[in-house]
Amino acid sequence: MDPFFGRVIFALAMTLAGGVLAAWVTPHGEGNDLWVAAGAGAGCAVATLWDRWKGLRVLQWVRERSHERPPAVRGFWAELAYRVEKAIKTERDLLMQEQLKAREFLQAIEASPNGVMLLRSDFRIDWCNQVSADHFGIDPVRDHLQHLTHLVRDPQLVAHIEQAQWDQPVEIPRPRTPGTLSVLFRGYGSGLFLVLSQDVTERDRIEAMRRDFVANVSHEIRTPLTVVAGFLETLCEHTAMSPQDHRRALELMTQQTQRMQSLVADLLSLAELEGSPRPPMDRWHDGQALIQKALSNTQALSAGAHRIVGTDTIAWQVSGDEQELQSAVMNLLTNAVRYTPAGGRIELKFSVSGDGSGHLEVIDNGPGIAREHLPRLTERFYRTDVGRS
Repeated sequence: MDPFFGRVIFALAMTLAGGVLAAWVTPHGEGNDLWVAAGAGAGCAVATLWDRWKGLRVLQWVRERSHERPPAVRGFWAELAYRVEKAIKTERDLLMQEQLKAREFLQAIEASPNGVMLLRSDFRIDWCNQVSADHFGIDPVRDHLQHLTHLVRDPQLVAHIEQAQWDQPVEIPRPRTPGTLSVLFRGYGSGLFLVLSQDVTERDRIEAMRRDFVANVSHEIRTPLTVVAGFLETLCEHTAMSPQDHRRALELMTQQTQRMQSLVADLLSLAELEGSPRPPMDRWHDGQALIQKALSNTQALSAGAHRIVGTDTIAWQVSGDEQELQSAVMNLLTNAVRYTPAGGRIELKFSVSGDGSGHLEVIDNGPGIAREHLPRLTERFYRTDVGRS
């Protein structure tokens, strides 16, 4: 039965019951109809109050305890409470799904290698991930709603914001640690801003290395070309050279040609190493045999001018390309032989640290390398000797 008609029938039944009860208890005579009407009204009032009481219980449940089970009522109000409970549960499920999506979205932003910051229209920080906090040296909780330029006092960043140059990123130094940041502003919503930051310290370092590499290679090639071209010009202009001068010119041109050939071979080797896949990690080689071969080659290179010592008491293996491993060790030993005075000591030592990693060291008593050159030792064609750089 429809709940509305149930309420109507209940009210009519109470009204009829009140009238019948009044007619039964009232003696017959004048004024009997008035008592019947009053009884019917009283019955209707009782039905209304009872219905209102159930409605108030449902209303109180909606207002204060909608997370609990609805009150035990029947009829219209039971139907209403059931539908309200169903709507609340549906809304709660949708809210939980949206909250889960929001958490997953924030977790994805937190996992981003780039910094992400949300700014209000007045450039106050609304939210940022941990990478962004590390980039700008801020605390996401303590600095919430703080103005960005009050925390990052960089003239380039302030000028970038004042000029509203949102189409291009701006590079600024990291506020707390050494390095360079690339910062990009993107507008969204009603005047809000998305700020993306990226640490470009390594990229700038590589670019600087590439510029130095081009300059160094150009210098390395230009020198022997100048020598060869000069002697060729001399031979063309002075055909009547003595046999000794002629032989000397050819020897120098041959030396410089070999130097250029060696340089080109190094460039080809570098290109091959960069373009080749990494050697399999399961290709293992005997470390002791590697050291013994390197020591034999070093003794032949030194020709007895140095004391060559090998310290290798532990059996060990190393994975990689055997030829490149041998080349890396020999490069170190060749430099030791070249720069260690005659009679000096050169030691090739292998040791194992506490964490299980191995260390291969070449120790000599040559002049050494100044501390400022150490970070650049692995750059291509870098020379610590100013006369050769």
